[in-house]
Formats: sequence, C-alpha cells, structure tokens
Amino acid sequence: QVQLVESGGGLVQPGGSLRLSCTASGFAFSTYSMSWYRQAPGKERELVAVARSAGDSVVYANAAKGRFTISRDNAKNTVYLRMNSLKSEDTAVYYCKALSPTATTYWGQGTQVTVSS
Repeated sequence: QVQLVESGGGLVQPGGSLRLSCTASGFAFSTYSMSWYRQAPGKERELVAVARSAGDSVVYANAAKGRFTISRDNAKNTVYLRMNSLKSEDTAVYYCKALSPTATTYWGQGTQVTVSS
C-alpha cells in the first residue's frame, strides 16, 4: 500500500521557519523524483521544489529560491522542505508528490502552513 505522509506544518509568525517532512512507503522511494507543491485558498496548486532521484539535482520555483531548501534521505524514505523567512503569502496547504520515471504519481494528503502574526 502506497503512502505519503506529510508532517511539520503549523502556525508560524512572519519571518519564522518550519521544516516539513514527507515519509513514503509502499514504493521504491529512491527511484522517484520527489516534489513539494502548495495550494493557497482560491488558487491553483503550484510547484515549490523538486528533488530528483538522481544525484543532488534540485529545482526551485522562483517564490522558493533563497528561502526554501528541499532535501531527501533515501535511507529514511523521507523528503524534507526547510522553509525560512516565511511570509504571509506562503500560507497554503503543502503537498508531497512522488513521480516515477514511467510517470506513476502519488500524492500525500497535505499539511497546513499558516504564516500570521
């Protein structure tokens, strides 16, 4: 049974930090590209960052560059998103996505991040 379980969301003040985790099971994690997406109320889901299966290749959306860091630990089947200097516009539900080389896709259930004073 495939599972992606996100955790680490919550309420944080502007300028604060959070680290999200997504732990996977039921598939060959190391062979999948792992991504974080987010969806704010009334907006479409958007890509935040990608950690590809090969080597240390990562990609960031413009909104995440310089503030967010994606990393993965294949031994723990976990992908992380470290978010610094959080802004109110970062408020969203954050989702983890797994993508195989053959385009099989799995999504997590999401974790809420709220940036507010």
